[in-house]
Amino acid sequence: MKRATVSRLLSRTIKGERRAASQLISLVENDPAARFRILSALYWTSGKAHIIGITGPPGCGKSSIIAHMAKIYAAKNENVGIVAVDPSSQITGGALLGDRIRMTELSSDPRVFIRSMATRGYFGGVARATEDVVNIMHAMHMTRVIIETAGAGQSDVDIRELADTTVVVTAPGLGDAIQALKAGIMEIGDIFVVNKSDRENADRAVREIREMIMMSESAGWRPRVLKTNALSGEGIKPLVETIQHHTEYLVSKSGEADTSDRVKREVIYATKRYFEDIALQKIISSRWFERLLAQVTERELDPYQAARRVLRRSQAIT
Repeated sequence: MKRATVSRLLSRTIKGERRAASQLISLVENDPAARFRILSALYWTSGKAHIIGITGPPGCGKSSIIAHMAKIYAAKNENVGIVAVDPSSQITGGALLGDRIRMTELSSDPRVFIRSMATRGYFGGVARATEDVVNIMHAMHMTRVIIETAGAGQSDVDIRELADTTVVVTAPGLGDAIQALKAGIMEIGDIFVVNKSDRENADRAVREIREMIMMSESAGWRPRVLKTNALSGEGIKPLVETIQHHTEYLVSKSGEADTSDRVKREVIYATKRYFEDIALQKIISSRWFERLLAQVTERELDPYQAARRVLRRSQAIT
């Protein structure tokens, strides 16, 4: 896409135009060269929204909880961005993107912007471009950005790297929910929510999660455990209030170390993406790479020597 067209989309997105933002998001998902221009231009607008990650197994009610939360924030005149990540089909590569269907009522609210995206085979509960979409929502002057993970269960841990506040949702009747929490996702939660609180064993689930938290070592914020009923909206307001408490806690403890860690992660992420999407793609489409593969095939080189040559070649390109 022409630079002038991208510049116009950037200008319109910063003014809050949703259609332009949607076009930019499609570009960062599908056009690596345009992606770097867009995110570089928008970097100075990033970091303004509070990012809330909502994760948990399929069927626990994440989408319904998010819908209620967005209504509360919108009623306070806050601009809310929602990134709903759906798992891709292992057969077709496509995704249902059902969250947009479940959040239809919100789509007409001018203070709420929803973007559904597929994982496209990316593991960790988020899509590869999730952070890019969040940065575009920053540019749209969102005060809250809510990320709903794909709901793959125990592997949805990458959200911890993206979110300021991570909410782990579970529900009675989904098998051994507590055992699932023990298998890795327990460590990432700032707030735990037992949804479908009208069901049998909801109180037991709350009690067991609290016991697990008490047994864990924690210096600082102690994770909270709440009950909600997303169908009726019961418990959503206390959840929003608890998220605000965690926000205030983060503000009170923010310092140089936190900023340094975030910047380090951003630079490493940008470097990996640049190498994979730009430099490496140029190399593997070249005749030079074909000759390199032939040398490995003939056992004149091993793959590790070849990798070092690829890295040296990338330096010449960049």
